[in-house]
Amino acid sequence: MKKGKVDALLGIVFGDEGKGKVVDCFTPQYDVVARFAGGPNAGHTIIFEGKKFVLRSIPSGIFDEGKLNIIGNGCVIAPDLFMAEAKELEAAGYDLRSRLHISKRAHLILPTHRVLDRAYEAAKGKSKVGTTGKGIGPTYSEKASRTGLRVGDMLENFDQKYAALKARHEQILKDLNYTDYDITDEEKLWMEGVEYMRTFPLTDTEIEINKYLREGKSVLAEGAQGTMLDIDHGTYPFVSSSSTICGGVCTGLGVAPLSIGEVFGIFKAYSTRVGAGPFPVELFDETGDKIRDIGHEYGAVTGRNRRCGWVDLVALKYAIMINGVTQLIMMKGDVLDTFDTIRVCVAYEKDGVTTTDMPYDTEGWKAVYKDVPGWKTDLTGITKEEEFPAAFASYIKYLETELETPITIVSVGPDRAQTIVRNK
Repeated sequence: MKKGKVDALLGIVFGDEGKGKVVDCFTPQYDVVARFAGGPNAGHTIIFEGKKFVLRSIPSGIFDEGKLNIIGNGCVIAPDLFMAEAKELEAAGYDLRSRLHISKRAHLILPTHRVLDRAYEAAKGKSKVGTTGKGIGPTYSEKASRTGLRVGDMLENFDQKYAALKARHEQILKDLNYTDYDITDEEKLWMEGVEYMRTFPLTDTEIEINKYLREGKSVLAEGAQGTMLDIDHGTYPFVSSSSTICGGVCTGLGVAPLSIGEVFGIFKAYSTRVGAGPFPVELFDETGDKIRDIGHEYGAVTGRNRRCGWVDLVALKYAIMINGVTQLIMMKGDVLDTFDTIRVCVAYEKDGVTTTDMPYDTEGWKAVYKDVPGWKTDLTGITKEEEFPAAFASYIKYLETELETPITIVSVGPDRAQTIVRNK
């Protein structure tokens, strides 16, 4: 029997590209959908049949009955937030326990991790990273320092392990002179979340996934955030705390590199970023505001305004290289429907130096643009590639040529049905 493959679906700039919608569309083609990194700061929005769901920890394949969804070992989980998310899906009629497994090796976010997150951010003063305050950074830090709690710890002597780690956190907070907090109610809800999580299959998901692969089954790895937020290859220190790139699929799910098949890279027809950090294509004018308003560019979890700009070929080429992207998926082309001219960042410039390669530090670099004609057509009602206006088809062809990677799927609206597979 031919071994199965793990196809990776990755955001390849700063995240928020619409991965949830695409995973939802792809799910019928796969046996397993698995999250391999990140925590409840990554909101994947899915809209279908007039209903909207925002998934934070649960994979976006959860709506398809008969498919197994896995939260992998590379993820971090907050039991209280997981419980709230899962109960909302259960109330909508979805049977989660028959289709969701959680890795025993995934790390737990404690209430005191969230306090530590706020304390560390406050201590940075003007050098804030822009964390969501969900406790994700401190949890990954403890994973690296080998002092954290994992999902598997909930199965034996958990109260003792929890009390010891909580005491350690409280001492750190005391040393930071950060004592004005009260987690009494939060902790009670968190413990309810622990009991709730214990009713789910807590398994050795790496063994499960490899068993499915040996049986010739297919796995879709759902990424969180984007390449430019990767802990190693992003705009450090303004990054996430996990490996968001294709390599993170191997470590975050426990699969071998040879098991990776297609690598789908998702990007928008323009660029956005949430939080602090360098962003060479950022627009501070009415155009940036217009893109934000038309695209509803506000964080799915935090509600924060997303910083907006034109598409960035420097960042995209870098991400395609790092991830080994085989196919590109372009989202939100419809947001640019009303613009006379579309700008494309083709290089960065700083102090008289121009580069098309991603610099070690992108602070202070300015975008160099090429202008292309806008299509001035409403794309939202288009159902097939043959209906694309000529200028829009030309924009896609230009990006494909520059990025040396085919754009095989184009999204022209938020609904599941507004997803066009191109005739490649």
